[in-house]
Amino acid sequence: MAETRHDAPEVSAVDSDRPPRVIPDQQSGLSTTNATDAEITTTVLAAVDRQLEHAIDLLGHLIAIPSTGGSEAEAEIQHVLAEILFSDGFDVDLWALDLPDLTSQPDFPGMEVTRREAFGLVAVLPGIAPELGLSLLVNGHADVVPAGDPNSWSGDPFTMRREEREGRETLLGRGTCDMKSGLVASIVAARALNSVGVKLAGDLMIAPVIGEEDGGLGTYALMRRGITADACLIPEPTDLDLIPANAGALTFRLRIPGRATHASRRTEGISAIENFNLVNAALVELETRRNSAVDPMMSRWPIAYPLSIGTIQAGDWASTVPDLLIAEGRYGVALGETAADARAELQTTIDEINASDAFLRAHPVTLEWWGGQFEPGVSGDDYLIDLTRRSHFVAAPNRRRLEVYGAPYGSDLRLIAPHMPVVQYGPGDARSAHSPDESIAVADLLSSMRAMALIYLEHCHIV
Repeated sequence: MAETRHDAPEVSAVDSDRPPRVIPDQQSGLSTTNATDAEITTTVLAAVDRQLEHAIDLLGHLIAIPSTGGSEAEAEIQHVLAEILFSDGFDVDLWALDLPDLTSQPDFPGMEVTRREAFGLVAVLPGIAPELGLSLLVNGHADVVPAGDPNSWSGDPFTMRREEREGRETLLGRGTCDMKSGLVASIVAARALNSVGVKLAGDLMIAPVIGEEDGGLGTYALMRRGITADACLIPEPTDLDLIPANAGALTFRLRIPGRATHASRRTEGISAIENFNLVNAALVELETRRNSAVDPMMSRWPIAYPLSIGTIQAGDWASTVPDLLIAEGRYGVALGETAADARAELQTTIDEINASDAFLRAHPVTLEWWGGQFEPGVSGDDYLIDLTRRSHFVAAPNRRRLEVYGAPYGSDLRLIAPHMPVVQYGPGDARSAHSPDESIAVADLLSSMRAMALIYLEHCHIV
């Protein structure tokens, strides 16, 4: 689809021009003065349930914006979300990111696409009695990965479809799982509270960010802007489990030399592909060694810290022995390990390969670090875990028991954890993320909306 900019007001702390707040739901108005906790919970959950079709419509609207990293649509979706949150009664701060300044910082987390512009966005629903409640930040990324081969999809990746799959009502499209459903759930949960007249004591902040998929630009900029709260929820696709820790992930590039000659006399040359086979065997051994003992939080995964080659380029003619192979990959970093220590171990492995081969001693394999550099992250806050667990149990009582574990992928959690307690909890199974026919079950979207509304109630409090 065409990538056109959607002009939203670039405003900070908007004033009297604000549209009116959503009119309270006439089916079930709520006075919290004399209501019991059970009555409030019942009323709020019913209000959330009535918002489901609106949530699905909003998700379809966001899926139609192909907000891949570095595209004009990645900037557009921030403007669209700013308008949505503005109309829902939030104070909106939408600003252009200073890309030269951010990318020049020594702790910048990396970027794998070129961006001409990018936007930060924070929307605040101010609490009416901050001294009586706590503030909450909901952080979620609006960027998506490319759709890949369109023939591998059953329909247009950016036109959301509603189908029955394996006995469940399912929504399909790029970003349904990772993670526009989580963003929609956070917005609609707040909308449901407002529809029945609930006023939160503490501030509720929703911060859609860009650039998560290739390093964390948006959240990095958010933290540098000084945005903070008493706790943070990231509605990444966790299959409605709780994830308070992420492994790290580093992007690397290998240049593996060879010596070109005519393929008819290939024994007189040295194939860069055959040299890659030596390197790859050593990388497999390194991966095995690094996963021989892992943190108990990561023990559920067959390989907690994967080392994987993702792209290979070699050769320029079918009948020439290739003299260069370029391989790019992803290198997992263990919980408790620094990225610097992980890099040093991979470099040592490459040095050992070079030392073991006469040709490579003279023409060594080189290692380059580029793109996304995800440190591992851990947030050990029991309060936030217990709060989310309780809310989930009430919101989805018939679902399987919620589990708590660490995830093998990098995420923005590691950028937020040094500043505030943070946990990931959201709809969708990460196995569906980045895949053709990416999808989410409607029931899981609803469960996450219900749980988030209860988290808002208990954490921010109501008056």
